[in-house]
Amino acid sequence: MVGNYAAKRASDGASAPPRAKTVSDFMTKKLITFHPDDSLEDVMNKLLKHKISGAPVVNESNELVGVISEGDCLKVITKSKYHNTPQRAQRVGDYMAKEVVTTTPDRDIMLVAEDFLSKRIRRFPVLDGGRLVGQISQKDVMKAVLEMESQTW
Repeated sequence: MVGNYAAKRASDGASAPPRAKTVSDFMTKKLITFHPDDSLEDVMNKLLKHKISGAPVVNESNELVGVISEGDCLKVITKSKYHNTPQRAQRVGDYMAKEVVTTTPDRDIMLVAEDFLSKRIRRFPVLDGGRLVGQISQKDVMKAVLEMESQTW
């Protein structure tokens, strides 16, 4: 007799194995984003105000075109101080990282942890079908691991 094994296990009181935790379970969905024409001064103020280390840069169609970070801002500050030029006129598009490593919402959270270690970056924009849907950071992964400690690995 052919039957539904999952239904049989459920009726026996056995539970299905837990589903793997993915990026979508822990990613930040409400993002601070910037545009290439934004001023670096505005970026620095928002990074400090929101206590974040970087953010995605999107175009008019809300497509990911880069990432701007504290490190990018520091490079501009030191260069402008050295050359005695104000950084207020600088634009995000001139200093953002344009080659961005991304991930997907369905990627296993432990694989993302390995990605952070191997790629040595602090955040991954999350794309679903080419559309920016969130961002996952190293802190998000640490939260995930702490939450998972109460479960069987």
